[in-house]
Amino acid sequence: MYIPASFRESDRERLFDLIEQYSFAILVSESEGEPFATHLPLLLDRTAGPHGSLIGHVAQANPQWQMADGKTVLAIFSGPHAYVSPSWYEADNVVPTWNYVAVHACGVLRAIDDRDEVLNIVSRYVEVFEGSRPQPWKFDAGSEFSTKLAAAIVGFRIEISRLEGKWKLSQNHPEERRRRVVRALETLADDDAKAIASLMRQRFG
Repeated sequence: MYIPASFRESDRERLFDLIEQYSFAILVSESEGEPFATHLPLLLDRTAGPHGSLIGHVAQANPQWQMADGKTVLAIFSGPHAYVSPSWYEADNVVPTWNYVAVHACGVLRAIDDRDEVLNIVSRYVEVFEGSRPQPWKFDAGSEFSTKLAAAIVGFRIEISRLEGKWKLSQNHPEERRRRVVRALETLADDDAKAIASLMRQRFG
């Protein structure tokens, strides 16, 4: 990913936080010289490997797991984003832009087809995404249904070898312009715009 120095985010915990908060990713691999992508949620294991690991599963019928097994893949996590109007700067010779945050994680994908390991991955998904609900749904890994499920999906693990973060938050503009952008974003009835405004306030005060 192209990251000018002023937009680079290198704090690993901040990158991990974004991965966990915006866990619905795009997994990109290569097939016969062409890119192949799957949209899916990924779980983060912060302590597995020097840069953490990603865990997921796909349908057995999805050819990506076979094409990517043992090869380097890219997982893209997109956080909040918002259009920035040049009218907010109250300055001449400016252009529209987009503020956003994103994380790219690269690593070798290793397919997992062991039944128990696959069911453990599903159980972890349920824990993460059901855990905060008032009445969380329970997953019975020992049921007949679960056995059939395990035969229809393939798990995988990606030990992250490279982690990149881009926090594009108007760092290339003077302080007063940034403040105007924050104030304008906060007036919009848009959750992403308000999230970007909050990130800018955190970054610049």
